[in-house]
Amino acid sequence: MSRTPQSAPPSSHAALFGLPKVLLWGYVGVLLFMIGDGVETSYLPAYLKGDLGFTESSVGIVFTVYGVTAAVGAFLAGGLSDLWGPRRVMMLGATCWAVCHALLLAVAIPLHSYALILLTYGLRGFGYPLFAYGFMVWIMASAPERQLGKALGWFWFCFTMGYPVLGSTLVSFLKPSIGFYHSLWISLVMITAGALVVLFLVRDRAGFQGLAKGTERVGLPRTFLGCFTVMFAEPRVGMGAVVRLVNTTSQFGVWVFVPLFLVDRIGFSGQEWASLLIVMMVSNLACVVLFGALGDKWSRRKTVAWLGGVVSALACLALYYVPTAAGHDYPLVAVAVGALGVGMAGYVPLPPLMTAQAPERKGQIMSAYTLGAGASMAFGPLIGTVFIGSLGIGGVLGIYAALHLLSAVLVLCMKTPERPGEAVAVRDGEVVAAAGTR
Repeated sequence: MSRTPQSAPPSSHAALFGLPKVLLWGYVGVLLFMIGDGVETSYLPAYLKGDLGFTESSVGIVFTVYGVTAAVGAFLAGGLSDLWGPRRVMMLGATCWAVCHALLLAVAIPLHSYALILLTYGLRGFGYPLFAYGFMVWIMASAPERQLGKALGWFWFCFTMGYPVLGSTLVSFLKPSIGFYHSLWISLVMITAGALVVLFLVRDRAGFQGLAKGTERVGLPRTFLGCFTVMFAEPRVGMGAVVRLVNTTSQFGVWVFVPLFLVDRIGFSGQEWASLLIVMMVSNLACVVLFGALGDKWSRRKTVAWLGGVVSALACLALYYVPTAAGHDYPLVAVAVGALGVGMAGYVPLPPLMTAQAPERKGQIMSAYTLGAGASMAFGPLIGTVFIGSLGIGGVLGIYAALHLLSAVLVLCMKTPERPGEAVAVRDGEVVAAAGTR
């Protein structure tokens, strides 16, 4: 979708601390939705095993199916936004989540039916990425180009604050008094509240209709085919998808393998590891908006390359060598873990860098971006599973570090192409250099 500054009303450019005012309630809706989605994070596996009596392998299958559907949902969000508009995609995601969750709680769990739990929870995986990433596409379509990094930083702040932080905090307060099962009904209330906020309070018209215009608007099969082919037709988009894959590959791998290393070999307790995860997420939250703004003001390519790729690579190496050298030294390990949270935040300015390669195909490019995000959930643990036996945890973290350095090289090659007539552009009454200089 192409968009000129003159095509949007002046009010759409108003911002509050980098938040586009016209989308402000959308951020609130995403926060509420992700709080609801995060209620189950800490306890659901133990509940399925301990309270319902399923085996570990059966529980693993449930979450594997959920991960697959979530990855597919993430991929669908951009392409469907091209056809239907982000608002409709978000409502589809919320409806899918609410209906499947209600069936899970009202039918599948009371019957202790593993097949129904697998079906309802698995299908529910489509819900959150359609809702959350649908709003990300809405941001890309509506926020002023000069503030896209900061606007995306606030999106990730709301996403992360809701899912692993406030969601887990909420259930920790609710579980002792009403139990985990009844806490899951509260998550449905939060999801519904988030969806209603978006439905009734976000009035920005950019999200009410499909983003693809004119000759770019094609049928459903060709739209999703384009989500793949855009990565080859625009090779820098494909490079960006690889960078996004690397972004959280180490995160998901670290969550699985580093606690085994720190607890079994170094002597950390499980509680200490849990607190280190909090350090990681707090450091990430502290930097997502800052690095988004830095990308807008300085350089999106350099922010992703140096603060994302290089910092993450150093953090991965530090996670092995610091505890190996210093032993059970909590403050030093906390610095290493916090550095990984900072490095993950460094990748925030990547989406506008990718969409600048082909602005008329924003929805399809965002599908490529979210495909990388979804695939990292499996790719990170897969690397550890394959190599930890032969290379050990140090070798696995070395692979993660090498991938982050590769992402830095790739993103430095992603200069925005200049198109005819785009040597200069007028934005908000000022003449500015073309995006190709970023």
